[in-house]
Amino acid sequence: MRLGVLDIGSNTVHLLIANAQPGGRPLAATSEKRTLRLMRYLQDDGAISPDGVDAILKAVRKARKVAKKEGVEELLATATSAVREAANGPEVIAQIEETLGQSLQVLGGSDEARFTFLAVRRWFGWSAGQILLFDIGGGSLEVAGGSEELPQMAESVQLGAGRMTVRHLPEDPPGDEAVARLAAHAEETLAPLATRFGRIARPDHVVGSSKTIRSLSRLVGYKRPGWSGIDRWMLPRAALGAWIPVLSRIPAQSRQELPGITQDRTFQITAGAVVLHEAMKALDVDELEVSPWALREGVLLRYIEDMGW
Repeated sequence: MRLGVLDIGSNTVHLLIANAQPGGRPLAATSEKRTLRLMRYLQDDGAISPDGVDAILKAVRKARKVAKKEGVEELLATATSAVREAANGPEVIAQIEETLGQSLQVLGGSDEARFTFLAVRRWFGWSAGQILLFDIGGGSLEVAGGSEELPQMAESVQLGAGRMTVRHLPEDPPGDEAVARLAAHAEETLAPLATRFGRIARPDHVVGSSKTIRSLSRLVGYKRPGWSGIDRWMLPRAALGAWIPVLSRIPAQSRQELPGITQDRTFQITAGAVVLHEAMKALDVDELEVSPWALREGVLLRYIEDMGW
């Protein structure tokens, strides 16, 4: 069966198309992505501006055309943080559903964490033991932990890279003082979460997912050989911390010259680095491994599992 997952997120509208079969892997056959950075379109009252709504609908129409051209039999459409939390979210969701011609599944933060955790568990397997997961989106940071396919604990906090850039690092480059204020805000926000996660078992394996974390791993991390020729990317906290002052002092245009930093991540990569560093520090993590699978693969896996049974 040809399946598509349309992920309407804070940074991008991303369509992933895969040939699905019971027991099979959700390997992408086609991927269509449009960068939005919706946080730019948030008004003072928390609503998405008309220009922002137009940008979403334009990207959705394009994705729908690609899905039809690729013969997608079932389109699983989801929306996450920015749309979910906007003051005019219900109106925007109604317009998206009208454009799509179908319903839209609006995921809460803990739902995002659970779907992503499922994908990470399937990628690393049962031998990974107790997993701790970090996932940084544009609007929120998800943290999940557990030893099964469903996490024992899954939480979401408003520390997304795009949101923190708009609120705390609006200048380009932001400079050391602004970065220090963001770090203090992240530390304060994460403290109660860290206390709750301290009540569950220590992780055997710490994992990071999302484009932001993948980009940072290419910048500050290193590779280990994988079991099937796929490189395993590792991201040490110490190296990440050493790079933050560098990122804070160079303009966004220059950051895209750095390894792993793509043009669509240049503006918010500094905030993402600060948030990840503070999250790793709060939960006493020295190093994590990057997962190639994340939310979209989790949605596909859940649907394929239902097909099989």
